[in-house]
Amino acid sequence: MADQLDLNLLRVFDALLQEGSVTAASERLHLSIPATSRALGRLRRAMNDPILVRAGRGMAPTPFALRTAPRVRSLLDEASALVSADREIAIADLQRTFTIRINDGVAATLATEVAEATAAVAPGVILRFVTEGAESLEALRDGSVDLDIGVLGPSSPDIRTAPLYRERVVGIVRADTALARRPTLAQLCRYPHVSASRRGRARGPLDDALEAAGLQRHVAATVPGFAVALLLVSSSPYIGLVPQRLAEQYAEPLGIRWFPIPAPLPEVDIHLHWHARLDADPAQRWLRDTIRAGF
Repeated sequence: MADQLDLNLLRVFDALLQEGSVTAASERLHLSIPATSRALGRLRRAMNDPILVRAGRGMAPTPFALRTAPRVRSLLDEASALVSADREIAIADLQRTFTIRINDGVAATLATEVAEATAAVAPGVILRFVTEGAESLEALRDGSVDLDIGVLGPSSPDIRTAPLYRERVVGIVRADTALARRPTLAQLCRYPHVSASRRGRARGPLDDALEAAGLQRHVAATVPGFAVALLLVSSSPYIGLVPQRLAEQYAEPLGIRWFPIPAPLPEVDIHLHWHARLDADPAQRWLRDTIRAGF
């Protein structure tokens, strides 16, 4: 199979998987439809798989194609970096999609700023933000994720990291709630709480601090992310805990006020992560610099 494949065929494979049709892929690659169709035939023979199959009025990728797509994308990125590592690139002419894995609390404060900064100088760039899942390093290795923004996890020699900022958690409450401006732990326990947790956890560091003080709060609801917690607090008497940057940006528009928690809750360091093969890639280096310039 390997001796039947070249970079041009892999580019066709990548375009077919991203566009989901021969016609759209041909337009993306500036090829004729017959030429793209012939390339698909060569791919099917080389990979011994249909790649795309008819699904209603459109076409759907096979399980093999879905598994293979990230590795093909990674190979194309490596080839691009090899050719252009020592060259200047025209950011204004860049046509590329970057997949960025990020949690909703960070995305809500970062995505708009980064998207605007990117669109201003690189209108052909698409930023594809995806939610956190297993946070596996394999997604960075196989190219299905270009950048990961979040808390520093397990280290590996092939993963590069750069610090972005330090975050602390603050309390939020609807602006017309009678809770004191700087409440005590006991006062916090007089109101129901909402917990933001992707895994549905109701207990966190605040509960440890309350337990040490002989107190206990009532968690009336758990939601999958900080953005949902903001919306719930804005329309209920609940208290929520969210990142301070998020509270500062959205408290006033949502009719919420935020306050420091009277307990030594742990702060978290937010980092940027990428794979070593993209270290010298000028396009990704530009995007990393753009993101870091916002902090």
